[in-house]
Amino acid sequence: MTSQSAATVQRVLRETRSVAIVGASANPARASHEVWTYLKAATDYTLYLVNPTITEVDGTPVYPSLAALPEVPDLVDVFRRREELPNVLADAIAVGAKTLWLQLGLRDDQVARDGAAAGLTVIQDLCLKVEYARFA
Repeated sequence: MTSQSAATVQRVLRETRSVAIVGASANPARASHEVWTYLKAATDYTLYLVNPTITEVDGTPVYPSLAALPEVPDLVDVFRRREELPNVLADAIAVGAKTLWLQLGLRDDQVARDGAAAGLTVIQDLCLKVEYARFA
C-alpha cells in the first residue's frame, strides 16, 4: 500500500513496536540523530540504529545491516540517498519488515510500487518524528 492518508499513518504508528533507523548518525546535527533522540524519549518503540560505518551512538549499539538486528523491525525508517533506496527496500523485504518509511525529502515511486507489491506499507517524504508528534 502506498497510501499516505492520515488513517494509514496513524495505523502504522499504532501498530509499530520496533523501528530500525537506517542511516543512523552519531552527529547530533543530523536528522537521523534528532529523530532517534526524539523517538527514544517520546515512544515505547524498540529502536535499532543501522549504519555499517559506526558501532555505537551515545552508548547505543549500531548494527551494520538490517539482517544483523536481533529482531525483525516492524518499521524501517530510511535516511539514505535516493539511489540507495532499492537496496534498502531489498533488505527490508528480506528481513520481513512491515513498513518502509522514507524520511522527509525522500521519494521514489518505483521503490514504493515494488515495496507495495512485496506487501509492505510504504510511506514517502514524511518525517516519522513529526508524524508521531502530530498523532500522539
